[in-house]
Amino acid sequence: MRNSPDCDEMQYLIDDMKVGDTWRIFKILAEFVEGFEKISGFEPAVTVFGSARVKETDSRYKLAMEIGKKLAIEGITVMTGGGPGIMEAANRGAFEQGGRSIGLNIKLPFEQKPNPYVNLNVTFDYFFVRKVMLVKYANAFVILPGGFGTMDELFESITLIQTGKIIPFPTILVDSSYWGGLVDWIKERMLAEGFIGKADINYLQVVDTAEE
Repeated sequence: MRNSPDCDEMQYLIDDMKVGDTWRIFKILAEFVEGFEKISGFEPAVTVFGSARVKETDSRYKLAMEIGKKLAIEGITVMTGGGPGIMEAANRGAFEQGGRSIGLNIKLPFEQKPNPYVNLNVTFDYFFVRKVMLVKYANAFVILPGGFGTMDELFESITLIQTGKIIPFPTILVDSSYWGGLVDWIKERMLAEGFIGKADINYLQVVDTAEE
């Protein structure tokens, strides 16, 4: 059975996968190098997270634009995932103000296309490389309403702060009507049941306006 055609074919497939994984390491390394080289020097920066599905007519789009504009006025680079929706709005606010606007785009089969309001666009194949860049060069996170991707970015960010992997800095949730229920649940369940400490709650700030 060991020398049957089916077994031999399966072995070839396994060997091909191993070779592919080896070369994939170099592709990942190249993405890190490109990101470091292109983004370095744009500090101070704030990373803005939020849904790609928010339309231009949405009040949250306008709020993200205003936040991007105010950050640009303060000389702070606005960095996003580079896509539409909230990301586009924050980039647009900074871009139209004449500030520094960076988009770190990800290749996806749907939904994610680079927005035009960036001075620098870097496109990644790997989510984890992109995440490193969004965190590494940020001095704060501003997180507007979003879905699974936004939640992933939120919890990864505060986990890195909680575990001391990055220096604590502001993680700001914008729109209390959206985030309030989550924050209450964190307090009433996570904190109450001892899964986090009292100090961990302080990693999150909830605001409603660009001025805040």
